[in-house]
Amino acid sequence: MREIILHLPGDFEEWRSHARALLAARVPPEDIVWRHAGESASLFADSAPLQPQRTVSLPRELVAIADRVICHRDDAVPSRLYRVLWRALDDRKLLERRTDPDTDWLMRADKAIRRDLHKMHAFVRFRRLGEDETGRERFIAWFEPEHRILRLGAPFFRKRFYGMDWAILTPDARAIWHGEELHLGPGGTRDEVPDHDVVEDQWRTYYGAIFNPARVKIAAMRAEMPKKYWHNLPEAQDIAPLIAGAEARVERMRETAVSLANPRSDKWRVRGEADTALPETIASLDELNQGVRTCTRCPLHCNATQAVTGEGPRQARIMLVGEQPGDREDLQGRPFVGPAGQLLDEALGEAGLDRATLYVTNAVKHFKFVARGKRRLHQNPSTGEIDICRWWLDKERALVRPDIIVSLGGSALRGLTGKSASISSMRGKVHALDDGARLIATVHPSFLLRLPDRDRAKVERDQFVADLASAKHMADSLA
Repeated sequence: MREIILHLPGDFEEWRSHARALLAARVPPEDIVWRHAGESASLFADSAPLQPQRTVSLPRELVAIADRVICHRDDAVPSRLYRVLWRALDDRKLLERRTDPDTDWLMRADKAIRRDLHKMHAFVRFRRLGEDETGRERFIAWFEPEHRILRLGAPFFRKRFYGMDWAILTPDARAIWHGEELHLGPGGTRDEVPDHDVVEDQWRTYYGAIFNPARVKIAAMRAEMPKKYWHNLPEAQDIAPLIAGAEARVERMRETAVSLANPRSDKWRVRGEADTALPETIASLDELNQGVRTCTRCPLHCNATQAVTGEGPRQARIMLVGEQPGDREDLQGRPFVGPAGQLLDEALGEAGLDRATLYVTNAVKHFKFVARGKRRLHQNPSTGEIDICRWWLDKERALVRPDIIVSLGGSALRGLTGKSASISSMRGKVHALDDGARLIATVHPSFLLRLPDRDRAKVERDQFVADLASAKHMADSLA
């Protein structure tokens, strides 16, 4: 009877070296006892050197599966996995027989590992430790997987968070990424990780904003996000109150449900018969806004509730230009009053700007959307729609005459310049426009709301605030 001692549970290289030697020596599974270090050893184990009798060659797919399954926490895995390999030496199509007991066990174990990896990728939450002496940010996370999967899961985070130093601690092992090297070490405890950091409040606010009470399925939620993970997730403390208030929120949603504008109504019939010619002269913002409200130059007016005109002081030093109205803006008739507008207001405050002193408008004046039941899903305006509406934007600029214009997103850039350009190619520089105004290009606030990676979201939000602060500094210097 052969006895194999594994000193590193879940380590594929250690297990494979033993398994390869045993297979080469034709040692059958029933003649092997696999033990972990610390377990009492047998007094009758065979310690004679192994004598290779054949070359070992196994299907590549089986080796890849074995690499994952060895991380399973079941103590019987080393033995059962060796049995599968033993049989596969003479049965090259073993994996194709899914009803075979050994193959069935292997696939179920592999599925458990892959599911655990999926949970790790989804539920690891980093907390900021600060910066090192070079200014490089450092982060740490605590996670409790079902199996010993950190070795398999760490490369995902290395690729995703290459530009920062981080550590992931589990009870079995820890992964440390520093500079350009990934190290695996001994396990840790939750006490090594801070209880809170500043990014979590922003993440919880975002999570609460996207939580849809009308689609809550508690059983499905618990299946995808088991409660055992909750104590390590900052948003988990909000789940119970969000679920508790779901019914009341659904009722409020019903009361204020968005309905599509009826193109057959008198309102739209009158609008459809309106003169599509542009006004010959516009002397004030009031006249311009009246013209925008009756504009039928592109099809977007057909389904939108109303045109959304700009607002702000008539002689504002700074003008903000967004893409187009959203659902909330379309209903209220004012720019930037929805979730993106709320984020914009917060960022303006952090940049030292008062929205009441700014002129805020959009490159396109009507809401473009596609209907999904009672919901209206935002669609980006086409270049043709932006160009048609540019006549109104140019008139706004001529009447307000701002010194600084901040474009929010790519559609705004085209509306201001008449050309399509990437934000990255325009950002970070000051551009002179034909009328003498200075252009600062940045992202649209809705872009920040869509970022799933909270670390990147923080970096992008800080840059967005910095762009707004640059506009303020430039306006102050011109005063």
